[in-house]
Amino acid sequence: MSWIVLIVSGVLEAVWATALGRSEGFTKLWPSVVFGVALVASMGGLAFAMRDIPTGTAYAVWVGIGAALTVVWAMVTGETDVSWVRIALLVGLVGCVVGLKFVDGGAGH
Repeated sequence: MSWIVLIVSGVLEAVWATALGRSEGFTKLWPSVVFGVALVASMGGLAFAMRDIPTGTAYAVWVGIGAALTVVWAMVTGETDVSWVRIALLVGLVGCVVGLKFVDGGAGH
């Protein structure tokens, strides 16, 4: 259960990071509201997951998921260029995040 919560929290990290950028310094209401709600939910999920998953692993997975999805979203929406190098780096990042799950030896089960 902790791993599922951690993954969802990582997705919410990408949501709040994207909303933060769109809030234009908290001058736009709805992106600011989305930022606040997603931030609280994401941090709460991270804290929950850290009860069973080692801190270093949980944090690295959370950040990795959030960072990768934020970049993918920026590429999909045209905010940043799509390149093979960027895609290869994202694949490497995701591979490292998945690797942490296996190295962790199944903690959180």
